[in-house]
Amino acid sequence: MNKTLLRTLFVFVVLAAFSVSAIGLAAEQPKELAVGVGARGDDVRIVQKLLADGGFYAGEIDGIFGPITAKAVKEFQGSNDLKVTGIVDNETFTYIERHSGEPSRYNRSLIMRASAYSAYDPGNGKYTSRGNVLRKGLVAVDPTVIPLGTRLYIKGYGYAIADDVGSAIKGQRIDLAFNSRREALNFGVQRITVYILE
Repeated sequence: MNKTLLRTLFVFVVLAAFSVSAIGLAAEQPKELAVGVGARGDDVRIVQKLLADGGFYAGEIDGIFGPITAKAVKEFQGSNDLKVTGIVDNETFTYIERHSGEPSRYNRSLIMRASAYSAYDPGNGKYTSRGNVLRKGLVAVDPTVIPLGTRLYIKGYGYAIADDVGSAIKGQRIDLAFNSRREALNFGVQRITVYILE
């Protein structure tokens, strides 16, 4: 009887060990991510926010993966030597998450006089001249100096997209958008270095 009990106990221990390792392997498998055109929700909102922070996305962060989001994803993939699909898979998402800090490559840099503005300043509209909701990460430039749509990096401000123009923004001037009037007033007027990424 002892042998039968030992065999039963041995089989039980082996099965339990196998089950625990199988559960552990299943838990270690990362969720396969595939976010593309037509997707909606928090995953899309996170992707849009990260792309906007990286200066790739100027559209509204609305959680809807449409053609503007797809274009931004393709631009990001192309600039990071990833396969250009327009779909955010695990590899693309990992690169998007890591994309922060100062850029390692840029085409040229300009020393500019920077002012700040927001949608809440008197006389300002809610939208940029390219039709996007005015928010941090979008800047007004003189299009003869920096073409609209150009990706920029501004130390102390972050990545940005040249998305707006202003009557006083001529030559070596730039106007940085902020999400509140208080942030814009706190920034004031400064001399900054603008790195042109494209």
